[in-house]
Amino acid sequence: MVVRFLLLAFLVFGFGLTRRVNSHDESGEWSCVSNSKEMHIQADFKPGIITLDGCADDWEDIDGPEFSLRPALDPDEDHEYKDGKMTVKALHDGNNVFFLLQVDGNYVYSKGDIKKCPSVALMFQIGDNATYHNMGGCKEQKGSCTNKTCKGHEVDLMHFVIGNAIPGRLYGGGDSSFGPLVDAYSWNPHCRYLNGMGPSGNHSSGQNNWKGAWWHSSFADNSGFVEEDSPYSKRGEKGTYYFEFARPLRTMDRLQQDVQFTIDWSSNMSVAFWYPVDGKQWVGSGHYTINCDWASLDIACGSILTDASRSGWDMASAFALLFSVAALFIAIFVSYHVSRPNTVKFAPVENL
Repeated sequence: MVVRFLLLAFLVFGFGLTRRVNSHDESGEWSCVSNSKEMHIQADFKPGIITLDGCADDWEDIDGPEFSLRPALDPDEDHEYKDGKMTVKALHDGNNVFFLLQVDGNYVYSKGDIKKCPSVALMFQIGDNATYHNMGGCKEQKGSCTNKTCKGHEVDLMHFVIGNAIPGRLYGGGDSSFGPLVDAYSWNPHCRYLNGMGPSGNHSSGQNNWKGAWWHSSFADNSGFVEEDSPYSKRGEKGTYYFEFARPLRTMDRLQQDVQFTIDWSSNMSVAFWYPVDGKQWVGSGHYTINCDWASLDIACGSILTDASRSGWDMASAFALLFSVAALFIAIFVSYHVSRPNTVKFAPVENL
């Protein structure tokens, strides 16, 4: 059973733990022109408003920046994703951090071929020396990369392939090696592993800390499907993809495999998007990203009070202050009369 799970994860984690070795070899010198000041995502404190179901209705009042999507290995403006920009929204509730990825795209589906379905990934810097380029940037090759030779180059990965994933259903959690949503880490493109696994291949039941769901806006009121369509919409239907994810701010990780988020602190992150352009299978290195360098994720601190509740709180505070002042004056008045000496005029008996 364990072998079966690992084989399934190997396929789902389809940017291919072995195939990707060749696909990420670059033919030319890396070049990146990035305005890091504009690459900023803020996760405000907004408790109790998000339901993980892939739908974006509960994100309507949350702002998020838009990013152009350019190929990861050739971030040239001429090669941008043609159907639009990606909106990235984030918030937290003090315990968990939530993300919504929103990108326009025709609905595509190919039965039994996950690489002809869209896919997304999140990447976060863990090690101090971890770079966006080359997914951590460790110089070691597969077979020589270890937690010692690549120390400080760790990045945290979450990858979700919609494939046969049911829209609106929650995936993730539990064992990191099972399902369409996987939790992983890497030191470079040649050295990526599922949580709980390492170069030796030993599996220690790594915990998948992520949960997520997806949706496409064309799913409402569709009928007349054929075999090439999915059960949810017609292939080629225009619309918007929504990917919704959540993870605890802090995890139990002790192996430098998970990023640890801190309130009122910043982390570095990136977002990747795979799409079968012209119906062709995507390859591991053929993804788009929101920037050719890290983007900043700020986990903001904040008050639990909304504007309405704050107004009500101010009024209640005013009444409480008025009541306290009145009570103080009454207490002084009562104390004064209680403490006054009771003097009785003496009258001689003979005068009675």
